[in-house]
Amino acid sequence: MKLTKKILMLVLCMVFIIPQTGCGSEEPVSENQFCLDTICTITVYDMEKEVAQAAISRAFALCEEYESVLSKTIEGSDIYRLNHAQGKPIEVQDETLEVIKKGIRYGQLSDGMFDITIGAVSELWDFSGEDPKVPDEEKLKEAVDTVDFKQIKIDGKKVSLENPKARVDLGGIAKGYIADRVTEQMKADGVQRAVISLGGNISVIGEKKEGTPWSIGIERPYSDRTQILGSVDLTDGTIATSGVYERCFEQDGVLYHHVLNPKTGYPAKTSLDAVAVKGEAGQSVDCDALGTVCLMLGEKEGRSVLKEFPGIEAVFVDQNDQITTTDGINVTLRD
Repeated sequence: MKLTKKILMLVLCMVFIIPQTGCGSEEPVSENQFCLDTICTITVYDMEKEVAQAAISRAFALCEEYESVLSKTIEGSDIYRLNHAQGKPIEVQDETLEVIKKGIRYGQLSDGMFDITIGAVSELWDFSGEDPKVPDEEKLKEAVDTVDFKQIKIDGKKVSLENPKARVDLGGIAKGYIADRVTEQMKADGVQRAVISLGGNISVIGEKKEGTPWSIGIERPYSDRTQILGSVDLTDGTIATSGVYERCFEQDGVLYHHVLNPKTGYPAKTSLDAVAVKGEAGQSVDCDALGTVCLMLGEKEGRSVLKEFPGIEAVFVDQNDQITTTDGINVTLRD
């Protein structure tokens, strides 16, 4: 699938899931940009156009700033320098250190199923190319041998990797962290009602209108981003969705998805097609990582992990499009 077609589908999905309808005197101000390797959409409501646009521009500038620090592919970023340091310690920014420490915590909670040193493995898979293929088995085995979050060493602001061939990849957690920072900045800019969509990470500021929460759709897996199974109410909070259908390809009758098991190098075997994790404002980083953790561990073990996080709830979608939830969240089902 060509990039332009992917972008169009993503935009259509966002418009479908998040109805862009204002309820005040000012027209909503919205902007789409391709950043963080996805289409990002930010919409501000009930604010003068010039002021809203300025807040949106600052938000996207912040996205670019963090991407330049946390990306594994941008030369000069903290993660790029760490991955090419041949095991030597490098000094990183406070934000990078915070995300790495978060990643280590989720590695511990998931018994290594969530592992930010999976970069050497993920580099072998190309799910967005014109002709994706399963990587060479021997190369995958070599890459898997480099994966172990316990090898990350932190000394003050310096970080190193014991295995010089190891590669850090923050793709499963960085967008959530960035969503939290963007939300903070927009609130500081005086924004009181907004929807921030960074790929599968959605954060909302305030309510849709007084007394009415935002309605966030739960996508039907493999529906080409055109159908939803139901919706979740959200006020001044965040929801992150992880799904095996988001990036995948078929080879020799087998479907391969992008949620990789760091212990095998191949797509994780799971009974779930998607997990949506809901949290309060400032918890997008946790929801981002926990979505992946729960997707790989399955519903039973995922529920056990979620008990460590009061206030965070989840929606589980199995391979038959059946929805189950934790106790503190309700889904309004669609016919």
